[in-house]
Amino acid sequence: MTAQLAAYSTSTGEAFQFWVLGTVAVLGALSTVFSKRAVHSALSLAGTMVVLAVFYLANGAYFLGIVQIVVYTGAIMMLFLFVVMLVGVTAADSLKETIKGQRWLALLCGTGFGVLLLAGIGNASLQQFDGLATANANGNVQGLASLIFTKYVFAFEITGALLITAAVGAMVLTHRERTERPRTQRELSEQRVREGRHVPPLPAPGVYARHNAVDVAGLLPDGTPSELTVSKTLRDRGQVRDVSAEALNDLRALERRAEERLERTGTEPTDLRRTEEASQ
Repeated sequence: MTAQLAAYSTSTGEAFQFWVLGTVAVLGALSTVFSKRAVHSALSLAGTMVVLAVFYLANGAYFLGIVQIVVYTGAIMMLFLFVVMLVGVTAADSLKETIKGQRWLALLCGTGFGVLLLAGIGNASLQQFDGLATANANGNVQGLASLIFTKYVFAFEITGALLITAAVGAMVLTHRERTERPRTQRELSEQRVREGRHVPPLPAPGVYARHNAVDVAGLLPDGTPSELTVSKTLRDRGQVRDVSAEALNDLRALERRAEERLERTGTEPTDLRRTEEASQ
């Protein structure tokens, strides 16, 4: 009787944790849906998954909480981010539908998911449950395994099939068919010579500039910056740091010090000869 009452009671700490973390989870879910950039949506979804993992751990589902962090937040979210980087989804992509009726289909699926969610919540609130002590009597991993491979095996297999389909779809989207023969290194070098472009390999960024950052233009021997040393993307964005004046000043100072040292070394033999003649 005491265990059943404890199962239905909620402490102040549990209520505070639920309302704070629940708010964070809902905000992360809304940001996932309404963010304009795919990377921001993926990061918001990762935050929501971390909050769900904290809920699992707080409710005694330790194995499920660790799996939520390691598998979903760590592996699957990294897969999403790699797909976003490979496909190149940006905010400037066209929102025009390529498949007619897909928005109505998505609305129908969302409505169905909402009905199932409400039915699950209603079923859990109307029926009696035993609590964590009874559920984890033989161990959390054993109890979870018995549910996955007996009562919920169909849903578990459906989820696995969806994940495999998503992985195959990502491979199909990132694959590009080659329509022409790849050019050899000799053909590429001959093309550079015909077009009058930079024939040898491009210099690395920061050469002679006393800095090896990718946004610092390398300097030629005369001190002028070379635009070929910086990526074209950074040049188009205007994110190139100009250190040519500073480098030229350092170069002049270095040459001045070198001339002073050379003059001193050049005068030392004459002074020695004068001292030798005076002694004779």
